[in-house]
Amino acid sequence: MVSYWLVLGVAVFSEIVWALSLKYVQLHPSPWIIGGSVGLSFLNMALLSFAMKGIPAGTAYAIWTGLGAVGVTIGGIIWFGDPLGAVRIFFLGLIVAGVFGLKMAS
Repeated sequence: MVSYWLVLGVAVFSEIVWALSLKYVQLHPSPWIIGGSVGLSFLNMALLSFAMKGIPAGTAYAIWTGLGAVGVTIGGIIWFGDPLGAVRIFFLGLIVAGVFGLKMAS
């Protein structure tokens, strides 16, 4: 049996990689990188759609976007030198707390 939560986790990961690939395309444009970014877009949408078969749509989407935003922010800090500060950390924590609350309520 497929765990819809596991599929959603993979969808979140692919969302993070996809969004970071958009930034990478801007820095290093090439047909292969652009094609990879487009492919990741289709992959993360398909995974999210599949996860919604077993998870309420609002919950799945909120977790996907919330954890995706946190992951992209952290990835931007690590790989692209995006700013990091206490206020950003605080609000990222609020997103994670909201995701945790949604998971517990489902």
